[in-house]
Amino acid sequence: MLNNIGLPGLLLIAVVVLVLFGRGKISSLMGEVGKGITAFKRGVDDGKKELDDSFADARDVSPDATVKTDKDKV
Repeated sequence: MLNNIGLPGLLLIAVVVLVLFGRGKISSLMGEVGKGITAFKRGVDDGKKELDDSFADARDVSPDATVKTDKDKV
């Protein structure tokens, strides 16, 4: 249904939305959308940083191949 909308249809929809809401309301709405996207990206970056920090603090507890145990000394 929506894949049949061409350029004239999109222009008609844009004009109708502009008439219904006005230019000021649309610009403030787009500003809020931009702030939301910025906040989302900042949250994703903070989450990645937190994960990287937690991985950096993790220590390796696997047995080291160079360390000899009592069984190896026999």
